[in-house]
Amino acid sequence: MPRAPDPDAPPTLSVRMAAAAGAACLADLLTFPLDTAKVRLQVQGEGQGRPPRAPRYRGALGTVATLARTEGLQKLYSGLPAGLQRQVGFASLRIGLYDGVRDWLSPGQGATASLGSRISAGVMTGGAAVFLGQPTEVVKVRLQAQSHLHGRTPRYTGTYNAYRIIATTEGLTGLWKGTTPNLMRNVIINCTELVTYDLMKEALVENHLLADDLPCHFLSALVAGFCTTVLSSPVDVVKTRFVNSVPEQYTSVPNCAMTMLTKEGPLAFFKGFVPSFLRLGSWNVIMFVCFEQLKRELMKSGRTVDCAT
Repeated sequence: MPRAPDPDAPPTLSVRMAAAAGAACLADLLTFPLDTAKVRLQVQGEGQGRPPRAPRYRGALGTVATLARTEGLQKLYSGLPAGLQRQVGFASLRIGLYDGVRDWLSPGQGATASLGSRISAGVMTGGAAVFLGQPTEVVKVRLQAQSHLHGRTPRYTGTYNAYRIIATTEGLTGLWKGTTPNLMRNVIINCTELVTYDLMKEALVENHLLADDLPCHFLSALVAGFCTTVLSSPVDVVKTRFVNSVPEQYTSVPNCAMTMLTKEGPLAFFKGFVPSFLRLGSWNVIMFVCFEQLKRELMKSGRTVDCAT
């Protein structure tokens, strides 16, 4: 007689990766206008010959409203296909693999993972995900940043057109442009986001403040989103500027950062902070809440199939 599946068994690797990809795509779909607003605020003022009548963006919701009014609602979702492509591979690796790598780095089976193990897991999974997903990031940012107003000719007409033009005009390396700042940014994000969420959830549950359920996941994700935004904002702005730049505008990532500092001052590194937090905070809440629920439902459906067979 076959043994009944363990109801307390941890989610399998395939369940974690599928749940991470699905939850991240849903979070991207719902928060993408805020991400587009963040990109527009970050590239504003970088000196690419802005037409005198080009709109000035002010604040997160103001930027969303200005974009919708001047370029149409569809512009808020420019680059979404690349964004979803990115999350399918990116989130499934950095989030789906995190628990397994953390446990593998821990001293023994069943032992509580140390802070070092958690950070190392975030660095490893985040680094691998960035390298594989960088082409989708480059295309997404460029489509979000480009405008057709005031006689401007768009650089790209769509997602696959952007892949083709970047590869033919800048070489395949153009699709990995900005990997260094994006690697720095996502290592910071991955470590802060996953480690903070992990520690916060663990503290709430072990101290019997909240059960391991939706309110606990919501609060842990919100705190993780705020901490992540604070630490990653400077690198995020530099990454966006460098990835969106035309050839030879900046000679290197440090040159991009120094140009921003000398021309716009230190506050330039926190441009788009509010939409970044609104986006990261809401993205974290949607993603982690859906991730936890999807893991449970996928494990339940798997156990149902096992019992039926």
